[in-house]
Amino acid sequence: MRAVRVLMLSWEFPPSAAGGTAAHVDGLADALDRLGHEVVVITRRVEGADADTWLGGVRILRADIDLPWLPDNSVAATASANHAFVAAFAKLDGWRPDVVHAHDWSVAWAADVVSSSTGAPLITTFHGTERGRHGGHLKPGDSTDINSVEWWLAYRSRRMTAATKLMVREIIDGFEVDPSHVTRIPGGIDPEWWRSPGPDEQPVNGRSGLVLAWGRVQYEKGFQVLARAVGSLRYRIGGLECLIAGRGSYLPELQSQVDVAGVGDIVELPGFVGDNELRAATHRAGCIVIPSLYEPFGIVALEALASGAPLIVADTGGLGELVGGTGSAMLFEPGNAEQLADCIEQVLTDQDLADRLVERGRKLLEATYSWQAIALRTVDVYVDAIDTA
Repeated sequence: MRAVRVLMLSWEFPPSAAGGTAAHVDGLADALDRLGHEVVVITRRVEGADADTWLGGVRILRADIDLPWLPDNSVAATASANHAFVAAFAKLDGWRPDVVHAHDWSVAWAADVVSSSTGAPLITTFHGTERGRHGGHLKPGDSTDINSVEWWLAYRSRRMTAATKLMVREIIDGFEVDPSHVTRIPGGIDPEWWRSPGPDEQPVNGRSGLVLAWGRVQYEKGFQVLARAVGSLRYRIGGLECLIAGRGSYLPELQSQVDVAGVGDIVELPGFVGDNELRAATHRAGCIVIPSLYEPFGIVALEALASGAPLIVADTGGLGELVGGTGSAMLFEPGNAEQLADCIEQVLTDQDLADRLVERGRKLLEATYSWQAIALRTVDVYVDAIDTA
């Protein structure tokens, strides 16, 4: 296996972690490094992050985008901030990548500039598409603009990857690209981290009646459906409680719905929850629910399976593809709060069912979603792009 010099560009990278992109870039970069490839990641500087650093053998450069970039136009501001990514690349002082790997539209301009100036082929991983996030419909304004950038990025990319068959179809059909140029490569996680207790975690004796969910609090994540389902179970399950962790633009509206429904005593919306606190919650949860109305992949599902909690997911997009037919999770119709409530009741009251879900989830993770396997498949895409130059 020949070594490849990889330049990755991503708007999100730890400690910034909106959605699963940051975890994916981090896990993939580390796995590529362990396989003997040379990896540099350029990302934006965020509060609490070192400026430029090394993580193992991966070099991390952070672009300072805290400048007056058109604050009332998010797409224009993102485009302007890409100049800082290009400036960060200049710090490498003559180092040239074999491939440039862009993660989503927000780094499209910088990735294209570096690819064009170095002659390195551009590979793009689409972690979602704007059209897909809006159920196939685009509103005038930012959504239409982002879709246009995604079209352009797909056109400029020599190869593309996506985590699910659904996403691959969205890219091929939505951007009218050659199907042979798009490869399905799933996301992955570190199962051992989710399995092991945190530094301050207290041992728990069995699982509780906690229904746990987390992620970006946006309408399409479906947390409002979960809140309604839990409310209907108040008098059917003793000791029931629900924790929905995360921040996002829909959080105030979700809090209003919880208050109006009178379930604020059993549905808690704490906002941001730290990694160790979240991991501890997964270890005591009676079940984890992913109620998304749209989900291109669903890295949360893998994290839930790794934690050893019984899993319930909406049968939509990448989630259905990820666990459907595996016996590792219960599925319900997206948006159907009554059906979700029935699933929660079954899992919390039938220990044999819960145990079967957990065991099948463990086997699924071990067979398919290791970072080494994902890195090897990604390298195949890199080599194909280089050899077809």
